Amino acid sequence: MKYNKIGILGGTGFVGQHLASLLLKHGYQVSILTSNPDKHPTASLLIGADIQTGDAFDSQTLESFCEGLDGLINLIGILNEKKDNGQGFHHIHVDLAHHVAHACEIKRVPRLLHMSALNADANNGASYYLRSKGEAEDWAHHASAWGLDVTSFRPSVIFGANDSFLNLFAGLLKLTPFIFPLACPNSRLAPVYIDDVCHAFLNSLENPGSVGQRYDLCGPEIYTLKDLVKYTANNLGLKRIIIGLPAFASRLQARMLGMLPGKPFSMDNYRSLQIDSVCQHNGLSELNIKPTSLKTIAPRYLANDSRLGHLDNYRHQIPYSCKKP
Repeated sequence: MKYNKIGILGGTGFVGQHLASLLLKHGYQVSILTSNPDKHPTASLLIGADIQTGDAFDSQTLESFCEGLDGLINLIGILNEKKDNGQGFHHIHVDLAHHVAHACEIKRVPRLLHMSALNADANNGASYYLRSKGEAEDWAHHASAWGLDVTSFRPSVIFGANDSFLNLFAGLLKLTPFIFPLACPNSRLAPVYIDDVCHAFLNSLENPGSVGQRYDLCGPEIYTLKDLVKYTANNLGLKRIIIGLPAFASRLQARMLGMLPGKPFSMDNYRSLQIDSVCQHNGLSELNIKPTSLKTIAPRYLANDSRLGHLDNYRHQIPYSCKKP
């Protein structure tokens, strides 16, 4: 089946804007449902995308959005919740997965691509976040019983221009003089490039062999968290001594930072970091994608020359349809 019209939930976010641009470049009609388009002004650069305002948790709104779609992509997710009890994660991840599956069934949307997370596990996840992601992923795949063709993606941390990963540490490093105390310094991660993640969605969209699959997505190198923070500091030209905190101090830092606006680090983040975010089998290879090294991309947006960094960020925000072929 040829899929022409694709809807995206979470299409104004970091992954969503990159993915929407890629789909537009490849000739797909793209619709995006967002509750607050004013919070994401760069989404207006997605020339050709149909951006609709509405609440994805409202059944009538979601079903109306799904009318006539050939495929739906659910990217909506949060990394932290207001209270540390799992309810916020369950609402955003699991409840929405229920709404999405039912809307696809009612409106006969044949294809669903679902964003999950590496180490997501409904029963044994290390954190509220990972358990809710696992339950949502399982629910999406259970919808295959209704005839829905489902594929899910489980990335490690995602990097790229305007990410909330390396850029988060960059901001904290600039605010912290001389010594930078780091929780969970020995946690291992395999950062995956945003363009590789988006091509995984693209390559699987019309690939019958991807139906029912759950793809772990990782970059080609494994780093400790301390390695990545040092690398970020070096690229920024900042001389910082990175002090890895033991477990009790890491938990204390998580509790303190979890009380700040925006929660740069929380107890649930701490729990997630107790398990390595690395792939046993990298789904990028199965989808014919060569993983991109962080070292070939990160210096572009962690450049010492701030003008170069801003120009590169702007270049990545321009939709593919506006770029020269």
